[in-house]
Amino acid sequence: MIMMVLITYDVNTEDKAGRKRLRKVAKHCLNYGLRVQNSVFECNVNQKEYVELQHILSNEIDESKDSLRFYLLGNNYKNKIIHIGAKPSFVVTEPLIF
Repeated sequence: MIMMVLITYDVNTEDKAGRKRLRKVAKHCLNYGLRVQNSVFECNVNQKEYVELQHILSNEIDESKDSLRFYLLGNNYKNKIIHIGAKPSFVVTEPLIF
């Protein structure tokens, strides 16, 4: 079953290592979903892909400096999202893994 997961992160970029972590986190998120704001991604994934992505991202961040959040919107996510303004939504039916 495919579910919508909203991923948000805040990576400390005060040093070179932090900027590198930020790029890696964003790159991994792009492999699974659509960037809807700078540090916010909507990802349509199955349970296995969700666990895999959570593992990958948690290994990229520095837990003493960075923050990573996963919001599980489930498979009825269309009823849970209201969009107003620029960047119209686009319907993702499968993970965007390249």
